[in-house]
Formats: sequence, structure tokens, C-alpha cells
Amino acid sequence: MMLKPNLNELGKLAKDKHIENKKYFDKLKKKSPKNLDYVMQELHDAEFKKSDCLTCANCCKTTGPLFTSADIERIAKHLRQKPQQFIEQYLRIDEDNDYVLQSVPCSFLDNDNTCFIYDVRPKACREFPHTDRKKFQQISDLTLKNIPICPAVYNIVEEMKKKIPL
Repeated sequence: MMLKPNLNELGKLAKDKHIENKKYFDKLKKKSPKNLDYVMQELHDAEFKKSDCLTCANCCKTTGPLFTSADIERIAKHLRQKPQQFIEQYLRIDEDNDYVLQSVPCSFLDNDNTCFIYDVRPKACREFPHTDRKKFQQISDLTLKNIPICPAVYNIVEEMKKKIPL
């Protein structure tokens, strides 16, 4: 199924709406409705019934997750490597002192947009795009960053503004 908006338009649309979205999320932090997490779960579920991540994989192509020590242990074991070998082969330490991929697109992304390590993928990948996270108002900065990356997040935020006018 084709994602709307398409990736060619997404950056411009996200940029055009950035100020509006930032103001919306600032208001949301100050005054979040009691049912916010419930509404977000509904919006998330509805969007992912019609969005197919395998037609996009823009998150895997343009950004990289943080790798926790548990992620590193689990993935290294899966790849039959020692954690240190895995780190040296795939990761670097970023400016926040977190382990991240040495480069993007992700080394584990296949040509058909599937993931070589899907069953053991990092927690950050399993939870992306975080639009069904509890206490959603606490991650509005992350959501703003994900709008230009993920068409589904863009759609969810647009629906959210209709469902929860502030």
C-alpha cells in the first residue's frame, strides 16, 4: 500500500507544518487530555492498518537507532560475535556518548526493505515511531523529529490535531 504523503513530498510538508506542530505540542505539554494515550493508540493502530513500512523504510535509510548494552549483547549473540566485535564492526559512539550505527542506511537493511536482524533488532527500532508510547506528551520533541522521516507519523500528527484540537 502506498504511503501518503510520499517521501518526495514529506520533507517539504513537514517543514511547512513545523511551526504549527511545535506550537501544538507545546500546548499539549501544558494541557494534555486525560485520554491522550488512548487516542494516540487508536490513531497509531488505524494508521498502521493502512501503512506498510516495507514500502518505505525511510527510517532505516536515513537515521540510526541508539543501541543499548542489552541490544548489543542480543544482536552480537545472534550474529555469533563477541559484543566488542559487533561494536567495532557496526557502531560508533556519538556526541551524547551513545552507541549508534557507523553509517546509514542501516547495515542490516536488505534490498527489499526487510531487516536481517528483525527478530533481535534494537529496542529503538522495535518501538519506532513511538506514536503508541504511554505518556505521549513527554516525547513530543521526538515526534517532531520523526515527522519528516516517517509518513505514518506525519499522518498520525495531522489526525491528532483534528481529534484533539487545542
